[in-house]
Amino acid sequence: MSRITSIRTIRIGERPNLIWVEITTDEGLTGLGEAFRGAAAVEAVIHESAAPLLIGKDSRDIEGFSRTLLTPYVGFGGSSAEVRAASAIDIALWDLKGQRHGIPVHEALGGRSRDRVRSYNTCAGYDYNTKSAQRRDIGSADEARGPYDDQVAFMRDAGALAESLLSEGFNAMKIWPFDIYAPATQGVSITLSDLKKGLEPFAKIRRAVGDRMEIMAELHSLWSYPAALSICRALEEFNITWAEDPIAKMDDVASLAELRRAVRVPICASETLGGKVAFRDLLVAGATDIVMLDLAWCGGLTEARKIAALAEAWARPVAPHDCTGPITLIASVHLAMHAPTAMFQEVVRATLATWYRDLVTVLPKVEQGWVMPMQGPGLGSALLPAVAKREDAILRVSGA
Repeated sequence: MSRITSIRTIRIGERPNLIWVEITTDEGLTGLGEAFRGAAAVEAVIHESAAPLLIGKDSRDIEGFSRTLLTPYVGFGGSSAEVRAASAIDIALWDLKGQRHGIPVHEALGGRSRDRVRSYNTCAGYDYNTKSAQRRDIGSADEARGPYDDQVAFMRDAGALAESLLSEGFNAMKIWPFDIYAPATQGVSITLSDLKKGLEPFAKIRRAVGDRMEIMAELHSLWSYPAALSICRALEEFNITWAEDPIAKMDDVASLAELRRAVRVPICASETLGGKVAFRDLLVAGATDIVMLDLAWCGGLTEARKIAALAEAWARPVAPHDCTGPITLIASVHLAMHAPTAMFQEVVRATLATWYRDLVTVLPKVEQGWVMPMQGPGLGSALLPAVAKREDAILRVSGA
């Protein structure tokens, strides 16, 4: 038996959207998980709802815990606080499993399908989406905060940004120049003038580097069906790799399927969904070309590999989400190494080069646009001890 003795959560004031969970067993092992958004709510779920179900139990029973934590009487719908808490716990339990057997998580999942996975750079800045609940929009007064402030770069000169990425080996990038035009109408419509301005970065990329760069358009679930239809049709001439989360409610599979039938741009969906049933409905409706999932929002590795299997059954590639925290990225790399249909692993070069390094012992290696497998048992990384000792750290412990 590998009895769970304690569960500790850690939050830091500098990154209030992030929370880590450490699960310790009587073997002296500690597994690490992570969740993102609404960290205080996730903390409450972990200690008040999940911990009483886990303390004293066998940590090897990952499937049983997953079923228990993902089927509460209330709270299981989309990526709720309950689902995010279950996701963090599940990742930690897989970390424990790998450590216990002395193997990486991707081997514990059943082994690798590949020895590396292609990456794309999401063109975010250094603090995107981590210091507040609001996404950053770039206005005329914004200036780059460093060489990798790629969100400012794609709004100012996307062609030069593409050249910079190519010089580092990236040949795929994701941008979201339409976001700033959604608030004017709450996403109900987009003017022809704003549509043309939103297309300019795509045109600049093609003029600068031609077809050497793949481009993904992130639409952030901001638009009505007619607005998304206008944007996606306008993007067709740029031969983009996908349009991601184009409509306001990504569980609206009927509208999404209608959009997919009406445009020639591939549709990618959706990091915002929780649980395999939501992804099954997406696939049954023929609503997406690429399946994107976030391991800290969908139910963890246990649920993610089931979603990946569903995607494989529908001949759809999988692209795990990043742009949240380092442990979610690391867990996603393990899944991408294992899942046969993994297409891309998203990365953010700004965070890999800066604050991710301040939190964990090891980060995934990105070499010439490819992500290499994690080495070592379990996730192959851990929180740096200094994180829990920070002045802005908030610790809570259940159990011994």
